[in-house]
Amino acid sequence: MISSKMGHRLDSPLSKLLKVVFRNNSLNPTYFTLLGLFVNILAAAAFIYGNWLLAGLLILSAGMFDMLDGAVARTFGKVTRFGGFLDSVIDRYSDLVLLIGLIIYYAKQQNMHLLVLTAVVSIGTILIPYTRARAEVFIPHCDVGMMERAERIILLAVGGMLQQTLNVMPVVLWILAIFTHLTVFHRIYFTWKETQKL
Repeated sequence: MISSKMGHRLDSPLSKLLKVVFRNNSLNPTYFTLLGLFVNILAAAAFIYGNWLLAGLLILSAGMFDMLDGAVARTFGKVTRFGGFLDSVIDRYSDLVLLIGLIIYYAKQQNMHLLVLTAVVSIGTILIPYTRARAEVFIPHCDVGMMERAERIILLAVGGMLQQTLNVMPVVLWILAIFTHLTVFHRIYFTWKETQKL
């Protein structure tokens, strides 16, 4: 939802900033992609040790790198098919490493309820891009549904930052568990409807 509404609207200000900071075009967008993954691994480690605020802040930082890799590619004319493919694969690693961090934390706490809930979120998280990829083999696009990556990342970041004071992560996980799977079912239904027209 957020991604589809915003599109590349931040490209213009980001492009100006990038051209000022990096005056040549030797910048490789893959560096930002990999840096985002590294920061998310640090965020997962923060989850494991119960450092909630740090985890939330690191997730937001990683999200910034995720925006920058695409902006760098478009600003300096380095958009490639492989770059898009790699970015998508690294995003999946980033998504799942965060949830694994939570699973390990809840396992250490022997909280089976939240451990299973996080596992359910993991299934929905990986199926959202999978259903889109499979659907777009048969139809032009399948980007419907309200729980895309931007929404999931924001919820996890907010959950982390507010967990210590408000204990909101369980609520965040319930929201993610419900709406990730609703998004998957929406995409299945949308694909079925679209394939009936072919």
